[in-house]
Amino acid sequence: MIRGGDIVKGSCLLQKGQPFLVVEREFHTPGKGTAIARVKMKSIKDGSVLTMTIPTQQEVEDATVDTHTCQFQYADQDNFHFMDNEHFDQFEVPISTMEDKKPYLKEGDSYEITVWEGNVIDIKIPYKVVFTVAESENYVKGDTVSGATKPVTTETGLTVRVPLFIKQGEKILVNTETNEYVERVNS
Repeated sequence: MIRGGDIVKGSCLLQKGQPFLVVEREFHTPGKGTAIARVKMKSIKDGSVLTMTIPTQQEVEDATVDTHTCQFQYADQDNFHFMDNEHFDQFEVPISTMEDKKPYLKEGDSYEITVWEGNVIDIKIPYKVVFTVAESENYVKGDTVSGATKPVTTETGLTVRVPLFIKQGEKILVNTETNEYVERVNS
């Protein structure tokens, strides 16, 4: 059991006999009464979305999950392939269930994966990731006013808007929650 006030983004809760992954959580304190947590959850089995309002002192049932640190090996036509860094267990994750994670997965990098009843239910992407610019158009200095940006494509296929001075082959730091350029990374 977990209290409503302890629920965080990424928590797994059992509702209607199936696991739901918390994708958004917001606290609200009304003028009178107890504080509440507004929680938006996504079903791990069918992708349906459930929104609940839970008093912070009320307990709800959490799903018992295992977390493994795994190296992303490769992606084939249907699956992402991971290997547990400690026990060398192999995990296959259907691409169709985690399509939104694809642009952030880099071969050889380690990620935390969440497993419930033998099935991978989430891949935790780091808050900031370094990418190499694979495609970039060249702009001439003075083309536009200050603060102008251009779209570039990274080695994983992610499109990010960056300042005009970023060139193909350079490394950039990207905020994975907002898909925004943070800074150029010097090797």
